[in-house]
Amino acid sequence: MDQKDTPTKFYNVGLSYKKADVKVRGAFSITKENQKLLLNEAKARGLKGVFVLSTCNRTEITGFANHPFELISLLIKYSNGNVEDFSKVSNVYSNKDAVRHLFNISTGLDSQILGDYEIVGQLKEAFKLAKKLGTTNAYLERLMNLVLQASKEVKNTTKLSSGTTSVAYAAIQYIVDHVPEYAGKKILIFGMGEIGKNTCKNILEYTQNKNVTFINRTFQKALDFKQMHPEVTVVEYDKLTEVISNVDILIVSTGSSVPTIHKEHLTKGKKLLILDLSMPENVDASIKELKDITLVNLDELSKITDKTIEMRKSEIPAAEKIIQKYKDEFNDWISHRKYVPAVNALKESLLAIQNDEINFQSKKIKDFNVEHAEIITTRLIHKITTQFVKHLKDEETSVDQSINVISKMFNIKELSLNEND
Repeated sequence: MDQKDTPTKFYNVGLSYKKADVKVRGAFSITKENQKLLLNEAKARGLKGVFVLSTCNRTEITGFANHPFELISLLIKYSNGNVEDFSKVSNVYSNKDAVRHLFNISTGLDSQILGDYEIVGQLKEAFKLAKKLGTTNAYLERLMNLVLQASKEVKNTTKLSSGTTSVAYAAIQYIVDHVPEYAGKKILIFGMGEIGKNTCKNILEYTQNKNVTFINRTFQKALDFKQMHPEVTVVEYDKLTEVISNVDILIVSTGSSVPTIHKEHLTKGKKLLILDLSMPENVDASIKELKDITLVNLDELSKITDKTIEMRKSEIPAAEKIIQKYKDEFNDWISHRKYVPAVNALKESLLAIQNDEINFQSKKIKDFNVEHAEIITTRLIHKITTQFVKHLKDEETSVDQSINVISKMFNIKELSLNEND
């Protein structure tokens, strides 16, 4: 088969916390603006069913391509990473493995903190952006619909997320475990992304601490948040250094591509706990050299959740059972789109052979029983097509190759083998 006729495959390419540390993940992070540029270029290249997911724990591109490097090259181009580093930490999934990967992500099975559902909102936003820019297709839309249904059912019917241990919660757990008399400490949260807001809500709910100050570059966002949480103090950005000098704990969740906290923001000789929840890291690395500063990043925070994780592991089989149900539903949908035309074409070819053979035998054999012959051969055709369907649904089957062989054997022309429409 010529390369131009080779059906494109469904891929997921990227990297995550599993192989890449905070620094490397930061280098491959893709800004929202660059995600738009990437998707537009993918569309111009003729790539379909493509979306980009870039979070603190992973950067991935999912979509159809003839070769995974078509997607990898886009990831490299629109991030600050390079091919050499990517090859050391990357994951490349294709077809059924790529589908399984998306289900595992959405249900929290592949989260850095098992059962963390923060990723679901990010998945929805990533898909929404792709749909807006016209890079989705029927295959991806159906898959994402079932992926999100599975996520919802796992969350509602299992205890996989019991005792929530999101990044925002892990930060609070660290404070509770390591800071004496934490309820009376002065806390500053710098940055009002989702993680920053969730961290603030967790502080108010779990620590009973009312000494929380919020600073955000856009002051109006801080004021809007205060309307719902009047116990929080909000201060304008130009007061950042002054406020830091008066607090005991600084939580940074600014989501910038460069550090937002430097040595000059800190008061020399003053003890301060800094929790950096940003990706890439937004606290300058040189601050670690200061003896009075305790700096904790995302990777360190994830270590405090081990006890909860052990409890959640027992829920994995229940989650996998739910995932399998939705995967089966997706496979059935694929069967209808891909197998049925092939099976129908085979059936039509066999019926033509049946008709020719019965006509031939009825002329050759005196008193030939056409009715009996039709009953027997029709049953044989049904058994053959049923067996063909079972073969196509087998996990080990190369569907495109099998359909291609049948097409050649029975001279079936113009049979579409592509999922990518």
